[in-house]
Amino acid sequence: EVQKLNQQLEEKNGEIQQMISQPPHEKEREILRLQKTLAEREKAQATSDVLCRSLTDEIHQLQRKLASTAEMCQHLAKCLEEKQRKEKGNSDDQIPTERSNQVFLQLLLDNETSLQALICNLQEENRMLKQKVAHV
Repeated sequence: EVQKLNQQLEEKNGEIQQMISQPPHEKEREILRLQKTLAEREKAQATSDVLCRSLTDEIHQLQRKLASTAEMCQHLAKCLEEKQRKEKGNSDDQIPTERSNQVFLQLLLDNETSLQALICNLQEENRMLKQKVAHV
């Protein structure tokens, strides 16, 4: 491993010597090329950061929306349960409660599934945008 590192060091020294021996205009051209590459990478990184922040904000927004939807479903389930109790009395209470719980659980599962699908879509879009930024 030491020999490998020494060989790499010699290669780098050779590159440095080659750069030193180049005419000044070629050095300047290489410096400009490297600066341009650095600027492009910094721009790509900034774009990626903005996209990530945007996706993070959207995920938080969707999570809040899911929480409020779940809360609303719970409230509606309670209202439905109370209404059914008033209409049928306490003797038939068990069946409507189970049915309202099933409806509520199905609504929650549907919302969670759609949120997961949306998150997957956003992650895929983020991946594609990162690839495009890298390509640019």
